[in-house]
Amino acid sequence: MPKTSMLQIGDQFDHFQIQGHIAQGGMSDIYRAFDLLTSKDVVLKIPDKMSIGDPAQYERFQRELEVMRTLQHPAILKGLGSGRFNSTPYLVTELIEGESMRALIGRAAPVSSNESISLIRKIADGLAHCHDNQIIHRDLKPENILIATGGQPVILDFGLALTKKSFRVTYANLSSTAGTPDYMAPEQIEGQRGDVRTDIYAVGTMLFELLTGRTPFSGDSNLAVMAQHLSGSVPRLDKIQPNVSPQLAAVVAKCLQREPKDRYTDMHALVHDLDHLEQVDVSILEKVTEVSAMKAFWRSPAFKAVASTLLLLGVIIVLAIVLKSLR
Repeated sequence: MPKTSMLQIGDQFDHFQIQGHIAQGGMSDIYRAFDLLTSKDVVLKIPDKMSIGDPAQYERFQRELEVMRTLQHPAILKGLGSGRFNSTPYLVTELIEGESMRALIGRAAPVSSNESISLIRKIADGLAHCHDNQIIHRDLKPENILIATGGQPVILDFGLALTKKSFRVTYANLSSTAGTPDYMAPEQIEGQRGDVRTDIYAVGTMLFELLTGRTPFSGDSNLAVMAQHLSGSVPRLDKIQPNVSPQLAAVVAKCLQREPKDRYTDMHALVHDLDHLEQVDVSILEKVTEVSAMKAFWRSPAFKAVASTLLLLGVIIVLAIVLKSLR
């Protein structure tokens, strides 16, 4: 489906003068603009006109407006207003000078433990504020985190957020650009709506990626990655990255538990452990090691050889019984 023509530098949209195109998503174009009324640089988010008639896409846009009106926190992008111009709705947000977490990972990963903890702790604090206001992000990933010049991370894109007024809008209702499975919790993959522990899983995934330069699970396709989330075992972080302490590895492991009930109960508990690593119980790492060892055995060449031999033997026995019965 063709997109509408993008605005050009110098064009005027309502009382905003376009200064440049920042990004293009599945449902909107994002511009840097100058507000002619306030004389300030802002970000202008304009939905694709082709998506306005899609209830799921329109609900996503309205959801983002609701969140920005509700939340006030240094780690949450500020919404400055919204409006309608020539029948097209738009959203105005603050302009953040800096880089995305994705750019940081590409440039500097593996990031030091201290820097990673500092960054994730601020993000977790912002998400705790979201959760206290009954808002679950559900689409956390490095592309949706901006890091301001001073080091403050800012969470973007609440279009898939679950709020107390939300209608059900699932990934199946949205385009393929709705997100990447790398940061999706197992319950999301299974079609559940998710809760605060869904965001905790995504935060743990981002912390793992900051510390290693890769996500915990990988595959040749989205389906392969999803399968890993559902049945794979998370690598023990302090074994693949020796400069990571067992305590920090335990924090990541707890975030990435397959069952939501086994993760942190809320974001405040995660923040507490990040602030008091010396008190973190590392016994969870033994569970990670045991599961990894068990999976390694089942996948080992020795097990496969034994299994093949037993299978062949079983077939021979069955054939022998069948032949004997025919005599």
